This record gives sequence, C-alpha cells and structure tokens, in this order.
Amino acid sequence: MRHERFERQRAFVGFACAALASACAGDASGPRELKFGHVGEPGSLFALSADEFARRANERLPEGFEVVTYGSSQLGGDELLLQKIKLGTVEFALPSTVMSSQIDEFGLFEMPYLVRDREHMRAIEEEIVWPVLAPLAAARGYRIVAVWENGFRHVTNNRRPIESPADLAGVKLRTPRGVWRVKLFQTLGANPSPMALSEVFIGLQTGVIDGQENPLAQIWGSKLYEVQKYLSLTGHVYTPAYVVVSPSWWASLPDEVRTVLSEEAEATQAFVHATAARLDAELLEEIRESGVAVNTPARAAFVAASRAMYDEFANTVSGGADLVDRASSAGSR
Repeated sequence: MRHERFERQRAFVGFACAALASACAGDASGPRELKFGHVGEPGSLFALSADEFARRANERLPEGFEVVTYGSSQLGGDELLLQKIKLGTVEFALPSTVMSSQIDEFGLFEMPYLVRDREHMRAIEEEIVWPVLAPLAAARGYRIVAVWENGFRHVTNNRRPIESPADLAGVKLRTPRGVWRVKLFQTLGANPSPMALSEVFIGLQTGVIDGQENPLAQIWGSKLYEVQKYLSLTGHVYTPAYVVVSPSWWASLPDEVRTVLSEEAEATQAFVHATAARLDAELLEEIRESGVAVNTPARAAFVAASRAMYDEFANTVSGGADLVDRASSAGSR
C-alpha cells in the first residue's frame, strides 16, 4: 500500500511539473506568444503603434512565434510592465515618462520645450538615445529595440483655461509617475498628483483631480475629453516611447526571430510619427467638437517660468548639462 501510494504521489508530482513546464513554454502545438503590454486605450497612438508592429512582425516571423498586444494596462501599468520585463513574464513593453524614474539621464526628455519637432527628435535619437541612453538602459535590464512616440503634451482641466503659468495655481493636476514632471508642475504653481493612466478618467469624473496633461492621442483614446471642460495647448514636453525587452531574453532568441523583430520595430517608427502628426490635427478638431474649450497660451511665459528645471537637471544629473547642450543642437551641425 505504501509503495502504491508513493507511486501515485510520484506520478502526480511528475504530472504537475510537466503541466507547469508546458504552461511556461506555451502550447507546443501552437505559436509561441510574445506578449506586448502597454497602457494605451483602443484608438490611442500606443495601441495603433503596437498593433501595426505586431501585424508587420507576424507576417515575417517563422512558424512558432507570434506577437500579441495587450493594451489598456491589461498586463499592468508602466512600472509593473517593466518589472515583468525583468521577470520574463512579458516580452515587450512601451514605457515613456516612467523611464526618467528608472534612469536619471532619461530625465532629459522631461525638460520643457526641449524637443522642437519630430525631425529634431530623430536627430536626438541618433546623437543621444542610441550612443548614450540605450547602454544605460541595458545596464539596468532594459534593451531598447526602437524609439516610438507618446507625443507633445497638453493640459486639460475643469477649473479654467490655462493662459499663463499663474492659471495653474491650485489646480490638482494628474501627472505620470516621473519625478521631473512633478517638479515641473510644482515649479509652474500647480498641485501635481502622480497617478496611473488607468485611474485618470475616474479621478477626473469624481473630482479627485481637476486636470491632467497628455498628448492628444492619449486624451482621446482614454476619453478624457468627456470629463474635462478646457484643453490648453501648452505643448510643454515631448515624450518619446521606447520599445523595450529583456537583454537576456533578446539574446536567447533565434537570430532570424531577433532580426525580424528588430527590423520591424525600427521600421514602425515612420508609421508612428506619421500617425501621430495626423492624429494631432484630427483629434484637436474632434475634441473641440465634443464641447471642450480649446485655447493656445502664450508659450514664452511657460518657457521662462520653467527654465529653472534645466539648471536643476544640470546640477543633479551626471553629465546633465552636456546632454541638454547636445540635445538642443542635435541635427544643426
């Protein structure tokens, strides 16, 4: 009896181990799912970008591999997704502002009015992102495969139109969980409150916060225009988005798979920038037609009021002054 019971226990343990291994490896009869998690809602630039990449990659990937996208924070917010990248439970993530909280030098893209346009951003990418920032990210466990976009950010709120920094006084404003964005709006006189994007709609609807700041594509995709009265086109920060993977997972892939994913992630950037520019024009009109009052504040006042951010970045981040100088002059030589 004891021998039979032992054999049954051993068989059960063997079955459990086999089942666990099968769950970790995926169904051998189906494609290996490469999970791409992001926080964008359907119709947002993040969703359109990730889906386009998946479509392109899946047309070329060898049998047994498939990129599957999970938006709307289904696999977690940005911080959790970055943890899952390291744990190997998510293959791709698309962080943006949160990278400045992970690696100090990424705070470069939190400097107000630094990036002039997308052409300037492409020059910064070549001169700073790949030679300087990408190695820093790799050392922290994040390989950057491509640079996409979150976009130029604008303020919405339910208190008043923001014509100058003085109008931000006392406004409870949601920001991403990035230390420099909080500092920026503290400097401008608002009351910033870091919050996950998935929580923003309810926060605005219930009055926990008065406003938020995001690119138009995120404002539209998250339906924030439904719970906001004013959109002020401050354009205070341009935020890139980074397609990141685990360096160890990336190195474990077959060469053919790695080549396809790398080429298509890079090639998707042209689609991302073109789509972002189109959405900037189209969604502004859609948001205006939804009943939101739109205004364009005086940019010079915001530039002057936020200039101290550059000094703090230069004084607190190693090589910060050089990064700013190189980014400002990128593409002009």
